[in-house]
Amino acid sequence: MRAIILAGGKGSRLKPFTTFIPKPLVPIGGKTSIIEIIIKQLSKNGFKHVTITVNHLSNLIISYLGNGSKFGLKIDYSLEKKELGTIGPLTLIKDLPDNFLVMNGDILTNINFRLFYKYHMKKKNEITVATFSRKNKIDYGVINSSDNIIKKFSEKPILNLEVSAGIYCFNKKVIKSIKKNAYLGFDKFILNNLKKNKIINTFLHKGIWFDIGRTDDYDYINENFNYYKKKI
Repeated sequence: MRAIILAGGKGSRLKPFTTFIPKPLVPIGGKTSIIEIIIKQLSKNGFKHVTITVNHLSNLIISYLGNGSKFGLKIDYSLEKKELGTIGPLTLIKDLPDNFLVMNGDILTNINFRLFYKYHMKKKNEITVATFSRKNKIDYGVINSSDNIIKKFSEKPILNLEVSAGIYCFNKKVIKSIKKNAYLGFDKFILNNLKKNKIINTFLHKGIWFDIGRTDDYDYINENFNYYKKKI
């Protein structure tokens, strides 16, 4: 099983930490980094080959992780000369297998990567998106009105939304049609495929999920890492 970790972003939301340290190497719990956690999880779940797409401060990531032997798998790297979004970097990888897992390099989760991959294969999907149900507090009083008359009012409501978990499985057919070196974000990629009437399956993860690229999640995990490290 093959996995691609997207680690080329500048991590602007975590500045000033990411001015000198690439986001995947920002310390978690004072002892490890998010990308090291991810690689160990992938190895435990049976993935034998990981390709890391790099750009910002790529030399530090390569020096830190090496060839993957210390994690029990093979690591190689794909260098982006410019930012290519979420999907664009995949066009630079020449040896993609028929099916593969892709994930952002800043996701802390206890998803079963093997089960997710097997689900994708069983469904014979071209695109499978891992999702997570997340509560979002709206920091305003929300008004629903009709003809300038208030019909409903909610003070700072909490919305429960199914969001992309930043973890995907693809068949390489959907990558072959993308122009090499073109910037392509996940949003446009999904919208383009929906316009083509492609069926896109979801895989709802009900466990732990945090986006370490967000300052709120990053600060929370650092404060509570001793609790979560036993569950990931």
